[in-house]
Amino acid sequence: MIERYGWAVTAVVPTSEPADTEDTHTEDTSTDDTETGTTAGGDPQPFAYTVGLTAYGYPELVIAGLPVAVAHALLNEMAGRVVTRAEPFAAGDQITDLLDGYAVVIVEGPATDQLHPGAAVGRYGPEAVQLQQIVWPDRDGRFPWDEGYLHPPQTQPLLGPPPQPPRPSSAAG
Repeated sequence: MIERYGWAVTAVVPTSEPADTEDTHTEDTSTDDTETGTTAGGDPQPFAYTVGLTAYGYPELVIAGLPVAVAHALLNEMAGRVVTRAEPFAAGDQITDLLDGYAVVIVEGPATDQLHPGAAVGRYGPEAVQLQQIVWPDRDGRFPWDEGYLHPPQTQPLLGPPPQPPRPSSAAG
């Protein structure tokens, strides 16, 4: 898939099977590998990430807390934009034309226990893989770092600190 399209999207979703260890096991929908995806609160959360952008010299993209099909579509759209314009997004960029009526914000940071891109790290090595997270707002337009955010913190664990203040970004071009 990566050789054909330039990247792939890997989804990590909680399994219904009890954990064999203290970690919650999750199923990687694109490989037979098992990765952990537990949150600070202990509840496993779905997340998805790209594999292949590292080969272009760009950060891999990750998104958490959305249904797999939605996450997959958003990551494919954003990865296509990165490759097409030959430039990654920057921390704090606000992307206003990805979700109808809402902006998303880019957060940068290293892999965490909650958001670990196992297939990307396995393919390129931990030192080579950089990450950018696509952070989405609640229905009222608030982000996880905003007071009154409607979802629990473990819905979207963050890779790094929130941007201060988020930077407007132009629409895809």
